[in-house]
Amino acid sequence: MHRVDASTEVLTQAILRYAVDRIRLDPPPLDHPRTPAELRAMAGRTVTAQGIGGLEALRVFADVLAPACISVDHPRFLSFVPAAPTEAAVLFDLVVGASSVYAGSWLEGAGAVFAENEALRWLADLAGLPATSGGVFVSGGTAGNLSALIAARWRWRTLAGGRHDRTRGLVLASAGAHSSVAQATRVLDADVVTVPADAEGRMRGADLDALVAELPPDDLDRCFAVVATSGTTNAGVIDDLAAAADAAARLGCWFHVDGAYGGAALAAPSVRPRFAGIERADSFIVDPHKWLFGPFDSCALLYRDPSVARAAHTQHAEYLDVLHSPDDEPWNPSDYAHHLSRRARGLPLWFSLATHGTAAYAEAVETTLRTAAEAADLIDAAAHLELVMRPELSVVIFRRRGWTAAQYQAWSDAELQAGRSFVVPTSWGGAPALRICIVNPRTTADDIALIVDSLATDPA
Repeated sequence: MHRVDASTEVLTQAILRYAVDRIRLDPPPLDHPRTPAELRAMAGRTVTAQGIGGLEALRVFADVLAPACISVDHPRFLSFVPAAPTEAAVLFDLVVGASSVYAGSWLEGAGAVFAENEALRWLADLAGLPATSGGVFVSGGTAGNLSALIAARWRWRTLAGGRHDRTRGLVLASAGAHSSVAQATRVLDADVVTVPADAEGRMRGADLDALVAELPPDDLDRCFAVVATSGTTNAGVIDDLAAAADAAARLGCWFHVDGAYGGAALAAPSVRPRFAGIERADSFIVDPHKWLFGPFDSCALLYRDPSVARAAHTQHAEYLDVLHSPDDEPWNPSDYAHHLSRRARGLPLWFSLATHGTAAYAEAVETTLRTAAEAADLIDAAAHLELVMRPELSVVIFRRRGWTAAQYQAWSDAELQAGRSFVVPTSWGGAPALRICIVNPRTTADDIALIVDSLATDPA
């Protein structure tokens, strides 16, 4: 199964040709999902006792399966949080897969870990974290938030000297926090109390202070983290990070910033002041596969004091003893999150940064911010549309006047089926709305104008 022969060489060339051709598509087809029955009929039985052969498997993928996957790098894929990996990042992801690198320990993956740490250092510097900070790349924001809160709870219990070893912890988070924060508290068997958000979905210092003032002493005692969001998923707004840092300091607990989507805007000088207070975070996450032009899947998790994370996460077993020295000198990525085995998922970002330079990243983020502002202007000027709020980052929420939820969905389905755009309905203030998220520098005001025009007619 691992022989290198003539057939392997043919398959290798076919796969490389497919990958290069896909990268060169500008734009790629938007495509759309199919039903399980449709895919079964089209693909047939692909896993068999004798195998169908590599070339046939590649044909099935290229002709049947890939077109049933929406291209998240299409310039009019504007739902959820899209992705727009650079060619350099995508190509190097092939190298990562081909290199068979285990990146959980320094012993086995020193070169890869060194490069990943170079990329993490750039992110830490953008956030203003100290030179001693550090972290690891995990699979996504959900894993990053969970790992950060594991470290937070570990510190809280350790500082309590055993008094809270059986206490159910408490987390304070904005009402606009990502759903993974609540999920993390369920995994940790902790409680989460949400701070009311303002009219734009932002956590304000006054509201956080008022909530803290109302908490009974027992709840204050079991609070181990304050979570703020720098770029909420639905509205793209930034919580009052400085106020959240102040509250965490008064409570003596951990300050975590979820920047999975919006943290990338730290690279843009035009909006960097909006993140004031992030430099005080005990932990911070940002996903390169969202707005930092990396491929799926990758989340950068950074700690102000990595020794806390290492104490909370390091796994101990006889066969792992060789990885650890008394002074904790080797940087083992497995010690900084709730994982052991891991691929070097930070390398595509490192390679892209090394290839293009950080100035190119700053300009790419600025480009998307300008496009978001232009999109808001186009929507605001359209008589049939209503802008809900001016974008703070690159999320734009708006409504089509007079439409029901069913009409939004029908329009969205028709757009995707026709391969024109992928924009799904959301809700705001209890009413249906549309939301576009712009992270692709190839998305232009002309793309948004096409969407604006398509909304002028009621769906059939």
